[in-house]
Amino acid sequence: MDAKVDVKTYMTQLGQQARLASRQLACAGTGEKNAALLAIAEAIESGRSKLIAANAKDMQAGRENGLDEALLDRLLLNEERIAGMAEGLRQIATLPDPVGAISDMSYRPSGIQVGKMRVPLGVVGIIYESRPNVTADAAGLCLKSGNAAILRGGSEALHSNQAIAECIRTGLQAAGLPEAVVQVIETTDRAAVGELITMQAYVDVIVPRGGKGLIERVSAEARVPVIKHLHGICHVYIDGKADRGKALKVAFNAKTQRYGTCNTMETLLVDRTIAADILPELGKMYLDKGVELRGCEATRAILAGINAATAEDWDTEYLAPILSIRVVDGLDQAIEHIHQHSSGHTEAIISEDITRARRFITEVDSSSVMINASTRFADGFEYGLGAEIGISTDKIHARGPVGLEGLTSQKYIVVGDGHIRT
Repeated sequence: MDAKVDVKTYMTQLGQQARLASRQLACAGTGEKNAALLAIAEAIESGRSKLIAANAKDMQAGRENGLDEALLDRLLLNEERIAGMAEGLRQIATLPDPVGAISDMSYRPSGIQVGKMRVPLGVVGIIYESRPNVTADAAGLCLKSGNAAILRGGSEALHSNQAIAECIRTGLQAAGLPEAVVQVIETTDRAAVGELITMQAYVDVIVPRGGKGLIERVSAEARVPVIKHLHGICHVYIDGKADRGKALKVAFNAKTQRYGTCNTMETLLVDRTIAADILPELGKMYLDKGVELRGCEATRAILAGINAATAEDWDTEYLAPILSIRVVDGLDQAIEHIHQHSSGHTEAIISEDITRARRFITEVDSSSVMINASTRFADGFEYGLGAEIGISTDKIHARGPVGLEGLTSQKYIVVGDGHIRT
């Protein structure tokens, strides 16, 4: 960014370039997009030494600015993570191209044919924090789905993101596509975010990926549609008809496989008829793993010595080794609790009763609802979508893991043969 150019002018230029590039990209075939993805992957692998050097600057600045170890780990680029970025782009290249797919063609009484064609959204603005690999993932998904992208990474990853951006430009040039198909914002000025989320003439959708504060700000101030989830308060309900082995395995995995992810279980609900049988063993598994347990009165009567759960606990996304446990009087109370406290992300039931399981997946209104499976599966890769741009708890336009299809829309197409309306 030229120091003489103010942020508003700079962002307007990016928007204009992105809009033009999106129209050019809409004309590109699948082969051209795949060639660009493979060329970007090659540029990333070839430029690994530059990426590591750039990342070292960010890591040093992060240490000096007091970033904790978890954030430093997210910020780190090493040989393995660089190889992972390249492999992710190659995987996106193998996925079916949703753009141009025609569905639901049917003849109308007038003789015309009416159907739908899948089309890109246009220009996607993505705002994210810490992890520089998101720059490559987001660029790849937007490119394959035919969208121009304006990417705004966190200031702590500025050097890393700009080095990855250079690899992206190299790949786009090699494939003969406009460099403006993917633009990474060069300024750390927070005003750039305010401009990006209000540029209705140039940006079609915003995807925020980061902490609660970032997503709340974007949701409150954006003047263009936002694909987002604010937080992930996920539940597992162990039904009275659950298989004991499945319940122990799934409930333990849903909490402990990773603590800091949005699809990690934060509240465990247990049917009263099975609580005294399963909670002692399950509680020991959690405590041995170092998980702090907070329970309702009935839970504490079974698991002596654990902390009492407060009203606030049921509405808290811990992202940490902390778990709230409540004993409930059957399926109805479990569903009622979820309706009251869930963030609409992911819920699971452990049960061998198909009638109860069907009721659960029908009545629980979250973006992913599971039977006898860990909430940790709520992920674009696990769903066969390839990499994901994020997970949406909204109901319009995309819901759940947002992959290639979620980055497209549909338009009606009509085919006639000189037909006129009478």
